[in-house]
Amino acid sequence: MTKKQIVNDFSITVGTANGSGSSTANTTLLRALFKMGIPVSGKNLFPSNIQGLPTWYTIRVSGEGFLARREEQEIMVAMNPASFVRDLADVTPGGAFFYADDIKLPINRDDISIYPMPVKQLVRSNPDIPSNLRDLVANMVYVGILAEMIGIDQTKIEMALKFHFKNKEKPVSLNMSMVRAGAEWAAANLTKSDPYLVKPLDKTEGLIMADGNTAAALGSIYGGVQFVGWYPITPASSLAEGLNEFLPQLRQTEDGKNTFAVVQAEDELAAIGMCVGAGWAGLRALTSTSGPGMSLMTEYAGLAYFAEVPIVIWDVQRMGPSTGLPTRTSQGDLAFVANMGHGDIDSLILLPGSIHECFEFGWRAFDIAERIQTPVYVLSDLDFGMNQWMSEPFTYPDSPMDRGKILREEDLEKIGANWGRYKDTDGDGIPYRTLPGNTHPLSAYFTRGTGHTPDARYSEEPDVWVANMERLKKKYVTAKQYLPGPVLSKMKGADFGIIAYGSTDPAVEEARVKLKRDHGLKSDYLRLRALPFSDEVSKFIASHERVYVIDLNRDGQLQQLLSIKHPEHATRLVSIAFNDGLAPTARWVRPALLEKEEK
Repeated sequence: MTKKQIVNDFSITVGTANGSGSSTANTTLLRALFKMGIPVSGKNLFPSNIQGLPTWYTIRVSGEGFLARREEQEIMVAMNPASFVRDLADVTPGGAFFYADDIKLPINRDDISIYPMPVKQLVRSNPDIPSNLRDLVANMVYVGILAEMIGIDQTKIEMALKFHFKNKEKPVSLNMSMVRAGAEWAAANLTKSDPYLVKPLDKTEGLIMADGNTAAALGSIYGGVQFVGWYPITPASSLAEGLNEFLPQLRQTEDGKNTFAVVQAEDELAAIGMCVGAGWAGLRALTSTSGPGMSLMTEYAGLAYFAEVPIVIWDVQRMGPSTGLPTRTSQGDLAFVANMGHGDIDSLILLPGSIHECFEFGWRAFDIAERIQTPVYVLSDLDFGMNQWMSEPFTYPDSPMDRGKILREEDLEKIGANWGRYKDTDGDGIPYRTLPGNTHPLSAYFTRGTGHTPDARYSEEPDVWVANMERLKKKYVTAKQYLPGPVLSKMKGADFGIIAYGSTDPAVEEARVKLKRDHGLKSDYLRLRALPFSDEVSKFIASHERVYVIDLNRDGQLQQLLSIKHPEHATRLVSIAFNDGLAPTARWVRPALLEKEEK
């Protein structure tokens, strides 16, 4: 073994083929490390076809708790001949290269540790493995070999398998037999020459692991979702699939009747159209989609805005335009959603920056939508939505549901003829509404996507139109008090400011720590959580000579929106934007900031 050990600070990447059944093995490794108390995150880089092309799963191991993607590939496990040459080339000097020894391709590097693995031989030598399961269980061989070579506790591997297979004895036993076989072979045949090891910590106590789409589904259920209209699209499908899985468990009456409806529509137009109808009827309605679906939903979203119907739309972003890269991540929809609709329109947008916030905003979005009577967009992305992250446990909402300004029969009896569906009686721009089923004779109104008076009567009069549009703008300003505010992280004597949001946060936080530690550069950081921008944003920009705006898109969309909103501060805002479809890294953010500062 080399003298200098590198403990709990590296990445493990497994190269396989899509559809090869490696998911169980990879998540087993991830959960075992997590159960050892070591901070980890797991990212799956997979193709958009159904089966056969190369796929990679990367586990970030960080005793310091950094969870962003790491560009360096210290440990590589090569199981796929099609990506073998690339996988070999990607290993950082001094790294470790494990490979299935039936791959007969040349290895021409002497600056890394090379470990062949007799995967097929070990599987075939086990008479307990049925022939139809050999290809799937074979992946457990590299789990066992890695466990032996870097120090993963086999008891934690078994715990992870029991969790995955819900304590079913047979699959746990079959998979563990190959884990042990791999570990025993490695102990007898391999001599460790790389420096990478894991050692137990206590930094995951009380935490959970989850993906953002599951968190969003659970948060929506806890927020009282009653109707879901959706159409399958990567990477948003698992959000609706999570609702389909958990709603029957959590939202049925004692006699087994559903208190919800989930409808897979024929397309995105139908999905959001159903949601607008459900929201108008008083149900908490949700749809989930990605960029191409958002494009199709635009007209109905405009109707919901103008007719003032509360709905929630989750946009799990991917690479665009057009079909783009369906299985790559991006923050490319921000500018589009901020102005989603033709004419003058305002959008309320929530920007979760963690898996816990995916859960929290799942329920909070309904409160805001019903309070303001408008669509609320939640912008997540593939990196959050489909990858595994550590999180604080999810907690039940600490406040009752905010249904907003709903008039019931007794309310109309008091108000009488003074009520009008689009009348602003409180000065906040938000009218009162009634719901179908209200039996009071004054409750009915005509819902319009055309020009209308405060009493919901059709009108094309210019002054009526202007007054209504000004009231909608006032409502947008009122909404600020109900939106989650930005999160500020300060360093004494900061040299500059940073503004970012969403899944760039882990990379930004890591870059800040390393810039201070390695270069003495200190920064204040404002993580945005909603649009419209709060007053804290303007104050933050004004208090810094330079503010770097981090964006996971080509054109720096957040910097553009900030410049439009705060033109007096536009010269202070410096865009750092880039997107190649991969999750952001501190190695991207840090040099970009350093280069700008040196200029």
